Amino acid sequence: MSILSASLSRIKPSPTIAVTQKARELKAQGKDVISLGSGEPDFDTPDNVKEAAIKAIQEGQTKYTAVDGTAELKDAIVKKFKRENNLTYTSSQITVGAGGKQVIYNAILATINPGEEVIIPAPYWVSYPDIVLLAGGVPRVIECDEATDFKITPSQIEENINDKTKWIILNSPSNPTGASYTSGELEKIADILRKYPKVLIMSDDIYEHVTYDNFVFSTIAQYPEMLSRTLTVNGVSKAYAMTGWRIGYAAGPEDLIKGIAKIQSQSTTNPSSISQAAAVEALNGNQDFIKTRASAFKDRRDFVVKSLNAIDGLTCFNPNGAFYVFPSCKGCLNKKDPQGKLISTDTDFVTSLLENTGIAVVQGSAFGLDGYFRISYATSMDNLKKAMNKIKEFCSQLS
Repeated sequence: MSILSASLSRIKPSPTIAVTQKARELKAQGKDVISLGSGEPDFDTPDNVKEAAIKAIQEGQTKYTAVDGTAELKDAIVKKFKRENNLTYTSSQITVGAGGKQVIYNAILATINPGEEVIIPAPYWVSYPDIVLLAGGVPRVIECDEATDFKITPSQIEENINDKTKWIILNSPSNPTGASYTSGELEKIADILRKYPKVLIMSDDIYEHVTYDNFVFSTIAQYPEMLSRTLTVNGVSKAYAMTGWRIGYAAGPEDLIKGIAKIQSQSTTNPSSISQAAAVEALNGNQDFIKTRASAFKDRRDFVVKSLNAIDGLTCFNPNGAFYVFPSCKGCLNKKDPQGKLISTDTDFVTSLLENTGIAVVQGSAFGLDGYFRISYATSMDNLKKAMNKIKEFCSQLS
């Protein structure tokens, strides 16, 4: 008899974390590995943010805080939403967690009853379905292919909403594809969702500030009748290079925010007090560096997309956000690798790529769409040049 719960058997470990860990282990063994699996900016946390954290330590801000965020951080978040998104909230509509993942986990756990469904467009961030399964819900995964730039359409939403639908999750810019919903696309989605007022909307905006080609970011809470039923999730991890600080936040209906706080009170209690002080400075401080870093990411995107599209067997969609690309490896399947092993699936492809070249990427099936793989270009241009050369050489050796 297993000591583990039945709910645990319904989920799998995070594939992206698993790939990153595997790359670390190979590096520790002295092998030459370039990890393109982690969704972590290679830039450092800005100095003013670090200094704010040091000051908080020196001033003794090392005690418990309010469960779901300090008054100072909630105030900074309220101002951020007004300044950048023209969304008006009060502090009672704000929650802060130990990363955006915890905020999402808390929200799903606080709202899902057994058998209720969550509409999740695929490709999706790997944790969405598993969080729903842990809560006893049913992920209703809707495949979105390259014909729609990997984005869900209003007709797909209408076809899949039913009496059991509790949430729909929208992630823009997307992990893993970088695809972003335009204002016009969100408006059409809002038109459909107005017909179903009981369905909650989760808008995961964590890559809001990583966009290119003059793309104008929008979020669905900005559209009429959407604000009162939308949980808008964000955080400081990506834009401010604060992944390890573990601060995510969200704004939404007050009763939902209270439910999230109740869940959090029985898990982590509050997020780190020092990290919260740093996040206040991140949100209130100078924002000029964000555009500079986005420009650097754009240069990397341009190089990676061009390089991949020049490799036989690969094709790559050109995204306008985040720091990922999601190339197709379908042209490399049903071939043998340099060791004579048959590559039947995208998992076979990424496994062989790692074993033969030391390049770590994540298979598309981990994100709900077979025949693809995800590359994170949140690393140096030198690493990307080496990686693209090795991927090109690997694909040329398939037979």
